[in-house]
Amino acid sequence: MNSVWSVCVYCASSTKIDPVYFAAATQLGSLLAQHQLKLVNGAGSIGLMRACSDACLAGGGHVTGVIPHFMVEQGWHHTGLTELIVTEDMHSRKQTMARLSDGAIALPGGCGTMEELLEVITWKQLGLYLNPIVILNVNGFYDPLISMLDKAIAGNFMRPEHGQIWRVASTPSEALELIYTTPIWDQNVRKFAAI
Repeated sequence: MNSVWSVCVYCASSTKIDPVYFAAATQLGSLLAQHQLKLVNGAGSIGLMRACSDACLAGGGHVTGVIPHFMVEQGWHHTGLTELIVTEDMHSRKQTMARLSDGAIALPGGCGTMEELLEVITWKQLGLYLNPIVILNVNGFYDPLISMLDKAIAGNFMRPEHGQIWRVASTPSEALELIYTTPIWDQNVRKFAAI
């Protein structure tokens, strides 16, 4: 079992998505609070980010939101979080979120969520992020992305070993279990970072 104190959650800010995704975000936030795990996210005030944060807070949990200055200027930040960290830009936001986390879970989301997920996968491939990464595939949302990653491995764009970088869960409880049980990545992976 990994020693886990905080989990970064990537997810959508959209408010117009199917309720099944809101239910998963709410359940995940509640589970993080129950396990006394700090939630680290993008500090959004709407969508799945809000649902996950609010559920964690309602359960007595701690939420650290990380958001760039320009988004605060737009009033896009959740004002009720335990801690708000304002960064200079999007790049430092993602670096901070990763640095503060002992694992990452990606709920469904749009380009921003998928970009965050693929970047942290890339960092792990390069040995820059060694913690568990879980794709929370609610309602089969990530099936096409998972197929694309498998295709990249099959086509030798990635090594077979790279398929161990991420795990796939279908429920929030399974995702959390994988955060605890997925082995920490060996920094020596850099030796097979290139094909």
